Amino acid sequence: MFLVFLPVLVAGQAARDGETILIVGDSLSAGYGIAQDESWVTLLQNRLAAKGHGHRVVNASISGDTTGGGLRRLPRALKTHSPAIVLIELGGNDGLRGTPVDVIRSNIADMIAMSLAAGARVILAGMIMPPNYGQSYTDGFAGVYTGLAAEYDITLIEFFMKNVALNPSLLQPDQIHPNAAGQPYLLDNAWSALEPMLSCDQASS
Repeated sequence: MFLVFLPVLVAGQAARDGETILIVGDSLSAGYGIAQDESWVTLLQNRLAAKGHGHRVVNASISGDTTGGGLRRLPRALKTHSPAIVLIELGGNDGLRGTPVDVIRSNIADMIAMSLAAGARVILAGMIMPPNYGQSYTDGFAGVYTGLAAEYDITLIEFFMKNVALNPSLLQPDQIHPNAAGQPYLLDNAWSALEPMLSCDQASS
């Protein structure tokens, strides 16, 4: 399902009011196990409004989704929402299932190319597999994100779960999904990549 968060309009908005930021992700962005108003995506919409940006955030994230699922859903999302920015946060579930690295890479590459062709700028949220998956797989998995970011010259969040993944107090009992206290850290990780784009928009308007 598609979850749409409408913007909160405030005075002094950027000239690019109404532009859409599309989030295509899995449970980390779908707000698994927490209230929707606590999720980092909702916190993002709130921060945009508080800082005078008129963008609206559309959350097209589904818990349990894979890169293959995201790729199948993306064309409709691009057509429906015509986003200015697409943030791709997928691959973790592929990795946990041991999906071949070349399949993950191909799916994400197609999503990036499709988003760029639609006129959107792209942010890629990188993920890291735990060491028990073996050095070869974990290195190859991490290299998908760094390699694609370099190949397509797009913005990379090196590790979307930075400052969260190894902190039990920020995780739900499954020790996988961030709890409500972990959401602001995810927001900051995303914001570090997004905010320079918004600043460039304001400077060019």
